[in-house]
Amino acid sequence: MSESTTTIETAWLAIGQIVAPQGLRGEMRVNPSSDFPERFLIPGPRWLRRPRQTEPEVVELERGRAIAGKNLYIVQLAGITSREQAEALRGCELLVPASDRPELDEGEFHVLDLIDLSVIDQASSTPLGIVRDVVSAGNDLLVVELTDGREVYIPFVEAIVPVVDLAQGRIEITPPPGLLEL
Repeated sequence: MSESTTTIETAWLAIGQIVAPQGLRGEMRVNPSSDFPERFLIPGPRWLRRPRQTEPEVVELERGRAIAGKNLYIVQLAGITSREQAEALRGCELLVPASDRPELDEGEFHVLDLIDLSVIDQASSTPLGIVRDVVSAGNDLLVVELTDGREVYIPFVEAIVPVVDLAQGRIEITPPPGLLEL
């Protein structure tokens, strides 16, 4: 997995959500939705979308650090110098332009590229459904809406998902017995 499926428009990628202030000097805890730590560690422009707003505003990341043992980052944004200012940003999303997507290695995929792909049973060529989301849970899970309307979680591992064909807009799966009946 790489970036969150949450987008404002196709021009933006959500990289994390501000979940709480940290300390008294305006630092904030961010729950990341990106697998790229540099999004939170390297200073530079980011964009902030407040709840119930559609247009993001530019902000400057001054510094960031990971919290050891937790999937959280502490960030400092320019102009945010008090706990109260940081608290006012709770629930805001941090964004980057979609054009800033990092290059991936062979066999790696951006989450947004997987959404809306058709899911096909490799053995029978039967259409099974559509990928609606990807959830991180140890191994990534594809959230698939089956043709009958049910939703199932399919482990995104090569043994079960041997083919991802972005050009054809499809994923082929070899589900073990019972996986689609859950």
